[in-house]
Amino acid sequence: MSPVEVPSNGSAMEPAGPAEEAKPRSTSEPAGNVEKIRDILFGSQMREYEHRFARLEETLLKESSDLRETTRKRVDALENYIRQEFEALEGRLKGERAERASLGEALARRIGDMHDQTSTALRDMRGSALQQSKDLSDEIERRHQEMANTLEKRFQELRKDKTDRAALAALFTEVAMRLTDDFQVPGVDA
Repeated sequence: MSPVEVPSNGSAMEPAGPAEEAKPRSTSEPAGNVEKIRDILFGSQMREYEHRFARLEETLLKESSDLRETTRKRVDALENYIRQEFEALEGRLKGERAERASLGEALARRIGDMHDQTSTALRDMRGSALQQSKDLSDEIERRHQEMANTLEKRFQELRKDKTDRAALAALFTEVAMRLTDDFQVPGVDA
């Protein structure tokens, strides 16, 4: 048996040996007989191979289609998952931004309130210190006036109650004269 080449269309060809190529074919040789012989010898195997190749091609096409569909579904699912994750991250990011903005506003308000409270407390302290200073100044002035009045009063009392030097000198002179009996009381004869 000589090897036979099978073309892609499934029909059998004659062997391409060097001796046969040189022989010209005669038109009298029945080509149909060779085909029948080939079909008898290799026909069932060729049909079986063709049937197997067809089933294999069909299986490969089906698996390829299934693989393509599965891959498409997985890619779609992955795209959806990534989209959802990005949306969730975007939502969290917006929430954090809003929270930070809210915290910033609350902090700014609190700082403003503390500034206002500090300003108010400082203004109150200044007012209180000014009032205490005025009160203290008034108290000092009042005490000074009281002391000046008391001093003047005491001075006047001392001036009123003090003995005049001339009168005191006359009194001592009179006492001295009485002690020495040189004093004479007018209107009394000695």
